[in-house]
Amino acid sequence: MQTRVRRRKISLPYGDVAVVEFGSPQRALDVIFLHANGFNAMTYRQALAPLADEMRILAMDMRGHGRSTLPIAGLAESAGWGIYAADLLALIAALGARPRVVAGHSMGGTTALLAAPGLAGTRLVLFDPVVMKLADYEGRVAPDWEQPLAAGALRRKDYFADRAAAWEAYRGRGAFASWPDAVLADYLEDGLQARPEGGFALACPPAWEARNFAGFGIRNPHHGFEYGLDIEIMRAELGSTCSLTRDVVPGTSHFLPMERPDMVQLALRGAVFGKDGEAVLF
Repeated sequence: MQTRVRRRKISLPYGDVAVVEFGSPQRALDVIFLHANGFNAMTYRQALAPLADEMRILAMDMRGHGRSTLPIAGLAESAGWGIYAADLLALIAALGARPRVVAGHSMGGTTALLAAPGLAGTRLVLFDPVVMKLADYEGRVAPDWEQPLAAGALRRKDYFADRAAAWEAYRGRGAFASWPDAVLADYLEDGLQARPEGGFALACPPAWEARNFAGFGIRNPHHGFEYGLDIEIMRAELGSTCSLTRDVVPGTSHFLPMERPDMVQLALRGAVFGKDGEAVLF
């Protein structure tokens, strides 16, 4: 397998989106992949790179994450995750090409649902998206800063003397406990930014990560099921953030793509090529 991985910057009217591209640039765009809150596109290299000889994938650094330079200052908190859906549709417009599939993990999966009105004819493949019960969205009009994950993000350490210090702080701990070393290394590659004065800061500022956790309930993603899209959801068995009854991947946590990259590959192959192995035409 000749793994083809490239970095690109795609200009939008209000900043640049960084993407990691897997596969031949001469091929039509098969998949846009969206990451979870606090992570980045490169985090999913172990899952996506093995597909580079079969399809073309753009993994997007979402606003406030990785190497993208879309602004995060002064945005209304009431926008919630709708801002990411708008960015996704702006990226597709800038590319001038609609992907066959939009896939995403956690917040990325929810973003795909929020963008559904602008994704006619596109298949969605979602890995443990954040989808609460419908009743839980009623009356939510403001960010919930008492949400435990938001509070935890605000306490997150945002400075490391070097990359080795970040590795030691994360390896085998907390949310990263089930991650293979290669996945953690990929996350840190774009998850840390060098500071001018020395050392490294998180590419996704803790305050921005907390904002996302606090505001996830503002926009109701259930509306995304109303547009007739072909949607596949793979749900974690343990600690799932998805209230929907869908395919459960045994033995997985919310970090399903890190733990079972083979299931990511299987789902994307099915969405792009279908059961007969031929590319699905829309």
